This record gives sequence, structure tokens and C-alpha cells, in this order.
Amino acid sequence: MRRWNGWGDVSIHYPLSGVAQQVLKDHLGEGLTLADTPLEAILPHLPPPNLPAHPFITVDPLQRLLHARGQSLPDWIALRSGRIGAYPHGIAYPSSDEEVRQVLRYAREVGAMVIPYGGGTSVVGHINPLPDTAPVLTVDLSRMSNLLNLDTTSLLAEFQAGVRGPHIEAQLNAQGFTLGHFPQSFELSTLGGWIATRSSGQQSLYYGRIENLFAGGHLETPLGSLDLPPFPASAAGPDLRQLVLGSEGRLGILTRAVVRVRPLPEAEAFYGVFFPQWENGVQAVRALVQEGLGLSMLRLSNAVETQTTLALSGKDRLVPWLERGLKVLGYGAGRCLLIFGVTGTKAAVGRLARQATALCRKWGGLFTGSLIGHTWRKSRFLTPYLRNTLWELGYATDTLETAVPWSSVEAMTAALMAALTNGLQSFHERVLAFAHLSHVYRDGASIYATYLFRRSGDPDQDLARWQTLKASASQAILAHGGTISHQHGVGLDHAPYLQNEKGALGMEALQAVCRAFDPQGMMNPGKLLAQQ
Repeated sequence: MRRWNGWGDVSIHYPLSGVAQQVLKDHLGEGLTLADTPLEAILPHLPPPNLPAHPFITVDPLQRLLHARGQSLPDWIALRSGRIGAYPHGIAYPSSDEEVRQVLRYAREVGAMVIPYGGGTSVVGHINPLPDTAPVLTVDLSRMSNLLNLDTTSLLAEFQAGVRGPHIEAQLNAQGFTLGHFPQSFELSTLGGWIATRSSGQQSLYYGRIENLFAGGHLETPLGSLDLPPFPASAAGPDLRQLVLGSEGRLGILTRAVVRVRPLPEAEAFYGVFFPQWENGVQAVRALVQEGLGLSMLRLSNAVETQTTLALSGKDRLVPWLERGLKVLGYGAGRCLLIFGVTGTKAAVGRLARQATALCRKWGGLFTGSLIGHTWRKSRFLTPYLRNTLWELGYATDTLETAVPWSSVEAMTAALMAALTNGLQSFHERVLAFAHLSHVYRDGASIYATYLFRRSGDPDQDLARWQTLKASASQAILAHGGTISHQHGVGLDHAPYLQNEKGALGMEALQAVCRAFDPQGMMNPGKLLAQQ
């Protein structure tokens, strides 16, 4: 069963050892543990729904609560404190294109706002109803999760858009194929959500980002249906698929998607390399990607993340031994860990691993074999569960990300870490912040930052702390020429910063596109664009 006010399945826990808990206390101080508001204390106080009856729609209070918030830190603060704010008035569960059309027709007739809902994993407010007098209808696509067609000759698969990551892979793997899109939210997120937010998977270096995998599909809009044929290439004007990618539900509801798949790889392995300093690792990763070796993943942690990851790993006996050995070899406090992945045939995996290792050595890299990489792979989808544990220990955590050219990576990382680490001085609180390069390209890289701070015991105070840190980091990103979002999308949280990236004319163009598909402004208002 899924947690209603946290991440993932209620049966899965990510425990922290006593050593790890002490590390947090040393960095941040003692965490304040408080009881969360129970579900039964919230449900009786939901405002009454304001929607006429419809066979596809439920107004059940529990379902309305479960669809009211996503997975951002503000969402967690709201859910754990019981201060949810706005709720959808009803939840629709269509199972076909025709039923989606009926739901949109109904919403238009009753004057409802419509929020498309995939896995509910948004961390920037994509699925949150706005406080408004108009009724809000959330359209949950969980019943639309089937593989409709697999073209093994063209390597194209058509899915209903509500299918979650594990179900995609299960249906494809059974026939010898894979999509290869593995975001950290893989367990719960959906194909439609990936497309609507321009998602990246952890092995995008090999498989490609979702815009590389999205070949076509079908969109239901307030004005009718839009088919997007899966042409391998076309010069027939602008590509309408690019309008759907990153549209965040503002144009309509994506009901089907055709994606590019691959045969299951023969072999795959992940390896660890330590560098003496962050700068060495950055140069090595840039060289690896610009050499075009064909690796499937390059993930470089800065010194603080490297140290924190080892401390939180739970391997309390192994880590001190490892740290002593690294120190003897000259890899001291500034050491940084690179995990690289290789995917393909058995022969290619071995050859590429050797080539990558040799190049890393030129930058002072110490190859440590596959143990660290294997450990990371086993737990890569469990990491979000750590948020539950940290909250219960009295600590709040959040992430943010950007992307910049290689020439700006080091300066941007330093600016982000300074903005976050010093961000709560006015509250007389400390912040533990760290970062890694999570996706790399020939011309640049994404920087993914994680930060932790103590909960105050006051939801308003905790939200104010988050707002201060988010604003400080966002200003640092803009000042150093980064994108406001590399893979999390815009939603509510990034909408105020979007014009800095798109410009006034670009914003007008986006608004015009939204009006063309949705002249009444009924689709997911307030997301992507603060105003229609």
C-alpha cells in the first residue's frame, strides 16, 4: 500500500545506523521529532465537493486527499501537518481515449479546471490544485497502463500513458526489450508524466532523455484530438511533438505514447573511481563524454556528497577501513566518487570499462572495481525512502537541479553550494548541502543538489526556510547562466523564473500555444505559465 503522506510503499523502510544519525547531529544539530497529523484527523474536514455526478468520477474524501499534493518538500510539510489547503473536488479514472474525451467534455460543461495525474511524483507542484472558486477535477490515468503494440522490426512500442516505470519494463522485458528510462522516481512515475516534464533517466547517456525516446502519440485536448505520427524524421514544419514535451498538462491529456525501445542488453556493469579533488573528476568526466566512449552513466559526487553517501550507507565496519586506505593513497578529505556504467555486449562492456579506467587514471582516478557500483545499483530506487526516515528523525530534505556548459560547471557548483550552505543564517540554522553531476553531455552537464536542514516544529517556519533556500539557489542558478530546471519541469515552483530563460517573446509564444489548444484555460492552470 502506498504512503499517503510520504514516499513509496508503507512496507519499505530505509533505516539509518547510529553512526549515520550521529553524522547528521554533528552537521545540523539534534533533530526535533514530532508526531504528524493522522489521516483520520484530516478527512472529516475536507471542504464539500462542487461537481455534478458522473459515472467516471468519485468524490470520495480519501481519494481527493491522495490527489491533492505531490512529493515536493512544501507538499510534505502540508501533508504531514494536515494543512493541505486546496483539494480537487473530484477524481476521474478513465480507461480509454473515448472516456478521456467524455471527461473533458464534462469538465468544459460544468466549468471545471482539469489536472492530469500520472504517478503523483512531481517535486515542483505540477498536480496541486490552486485555491480558486472554480471546481477542480483531477484525471488519474492509472487505469490506462497497457502495452498496445510492439513493432519489433521498427523497435517502437505504443503504451497507454498512465503506465508506470516498472510495468513498462515488465511488459517489454517479457518480450526481450527495454525502454531504459530509469529516473529516481521510477517506482511510481509514469510515461505520460515523463513526457509532460521532459524527464531524464539515470542512464540517459546511453538510452537518451525522454525527448529522444518519445516518437509519437495521441493527445486529447479541450478542442479535440491531436495525433502525433511516429515518423523517423520529417521536414514538414515544426515538430508538434516538441510542443507536447514539457507541456505539463497545459495543452491536454496525453493518452498514448509511442516510444523507441531496444533489445535487452547482454551485459551491464557499474564501477567506482575515486578522484583526489572535484576538479580532477570534472575534467575526467568531460573527457569521457567528449571522447564518445559510449558509456551508459557518469555520476560524479562532490566531496561532501561522497563523504555523506559513505556515512549513510549503513556499512559502518567497511567505511572506516575504506577511508583509511584512501587516505594512505593520497585521497583525503577532498576525494570525490565517480560511478560509471557500461551497457551492451559482454565484449563491449569489458572493453569500455578498461578504456574508461585508463582515461580516469590520467586525471588521478583510483579504480575500485564494481563493489561500489553494484551497491549503488541495488539501492538506486530506494534512496527516495530515505526522505521518510530523515523526516521522522527531525530533518527536512529537498533537491534541485540545473544544467550549464562545461566552462561553467565548477563555478555553478560552487555558487549553488554557497547559496544553500549559507542560506539559513538568518534563521541561525545550518544546512548540509552536496551535489553531483547526474547527466552529462558533450557540451555540458547537469548539477543535482541535495540539501538537509532541521525541522523547526512549526510548519510555517519550515516552509519559510524552504522558500529562503529555494529562492537563494534559484538566484544563483540564474546569475551563473543555468537552466531553472534540467529534469524536474516547471510546475508552480519554477514558474516565476521561466521568463528569465524564455524571454518575453518566448513567453508570449508559449501562452499563444496554450490558448490555441485550450482557449478557456481549463487545463492545469498556474503550472508552467503563472498566467494564461
